[in-house]
Amino acid sequence: MATDRHNPHADHTEELATTIGLYVLGEISLGKAAERADVTRWEMKEILTEAGVEVRLGPQTMDDLEDEVETALDIE
Repeated sequence: MATDRHNPHADHTEELATTIGLYVLGEISLGKAAERADVTRWEMKEILTEAGVEVRLGPQTMDDLEDEVETALDIE
């Protein structure tokens, strides 16, 4: 019997896949990807490595640099 229950695990998996895709396309930085996935940068780096994604270290553009600074300033 089919149910209309919402599956939060599926939503998280889809969001993580979207985040990885955005990172691969260069649309977001490692820091922004970690923020979107609600994990640390180190955890995000591990997730990307396990997914076979080459991790870019350091900002690639001025926008990336600004995002990294903004993320760093938000850390408490």
